[in-house]
Amino acid sequence: MLYPVSIKGVLLTSEGKVILLRNERNEWELPGGRLESHETPQECLVRECFEELNLRVQVENLLDTWLFEVILGKYVFVVTYVCRADSFEGLRFSHEHKEVGLFALEDLESLSLPLGYKNAIRAHFIKVDRVSL
Repeated sequence: MLYPVSIKGVLLTSEGKVILLRNERNEWELPGGRLESHETPQECLVRECFEELNLRVQVENLLDTWLFEVILGKYVFVVTYVCRADSFEGLRFSHEHKEVGLFALEDLESLSLPLGYKNAIRAHFIKVDRVSL
C-alpha cells in the first residue's frame, strides 16, 4: 500500500512549551506537511515551518514514525523530527490553520491532539529532561 508522507516537527520554545497549530478539523497538530518528490524530509520541514509559522528552523534528530488514520479509511505516514529555532520573533500562523498555541507537557492530555503527536512530544520532553540532568 502507498501512503502520503507527512513530515512534522516538535519545536520547543525557550520556556519549554511546544508549538501546535489548530487545523480545519479543530484538532491540534505539529507544524509540518506533505513531503514533495524533489526534497528531503529535512528540507520539507524547513519549508513547512516557514510557510506555517514564519520561522526559520534547523532540523535535528528523528523522533518517531507511525501510520495515522486522518479520517476513516484515509491514512498518512507521519515522520517527526526535533526542530530548533534561533528566534521566535515574527511567529504567526498561515491561512492553513485556525490558531497557533504554545503548550506545556501537562497540557497535552486536555487537547484534541492525535496520540501519535502526543507520543512524539513526550519522547522529546524525555530526551530533554535526560540531557539536563
